[in-house]
Amino acid sequence: MIDSHCHLADEAFAHDLTDVVGRAREAGLTSALCILAADDAEEASRAARVRSAWQDVHFASGVHPHQAGAFERRPADAAAAAARTIDAFDGCAVGEIGLDYHYDFSPRPVQREVFASQIALALERRLPVIIHTREATDDTFDVLREAGGDVRGVFHCFTGDTAMARRALAIGFYVSFAGIVTFPRAESLRDAARLVPDDRLLIETDSPYLAPVPHRGQRNEPAFVGRVLETLAEVRGAAPDALGSAVARNFDTLFRPNSGL
Repeated sequence: MIDSHCHLADEAFAHDLTDVVGRAREAGLTSALCILAADDAEEASRAARVRSAWQDVHFASGVHPHQAGAFERRPADAAAAAARTIDAFDGCAVGEIGLDYHYDFSPRPVQREVFASQIALALERRLPVIIHTREATDDTFDVLREAGGDVRGVFHCFTGDTAMARRALAIGFYVSFAGIVTFPRAESLRDAARLVPDDRLLIETDSPYLAPVPHRGQRNEPAFVGRVLETLAEVRGAAPDALGSAVARNFDTLFRPNSGL
């Protein structure tokens, strides 16, 4: 299994990172994608420890929409910050980036400008993007469309409905499900999970957030991604091992196209 989106360099793991990595390996994970906040020196320092603790971890970086306001009137600087972190950690994607209209921590026009600037970076580097979108579906798809070019990537921690899933699939994106899919009231999300083809599906924890059932209320960690896989296999009527292999192939196709795996 592969956790396609986690925040292992978060301060939440600073005191027991080695144990967290050990539990992930014991749970059968072969790798994970660690998301880094662009231009965050403290997180970059912790990321160096992550790389030492788990050499098979991959990295991505971007300016999250919550922090987009720091780059008002200078969106190109956001892309430059993402590029520096990607270069420092041999990043395989730009993200997470996107729009968040639920909290509106940054002005919406600024969010869109910063989002667009980082999509341009991804196109320049020929890297996939990792999309965060909350209560901003139409604007998210509009920015992706306006970017033009061959934008590819994944809608991470998908929380949309079947209509949104179809829109993501129609533009060639992958769809990644996190622990929310295990929540009792998430039936509409499970409906969306049923329609995503095997070759466009990813799984993640988004740890340390959103621990799946039966771990709700705990700090989430990559070892728990197995619960996401089990739930998806159940709702799709698939064998977990076969689905896990498919998801691992998808990860390599999107994030490691030259891996030869």
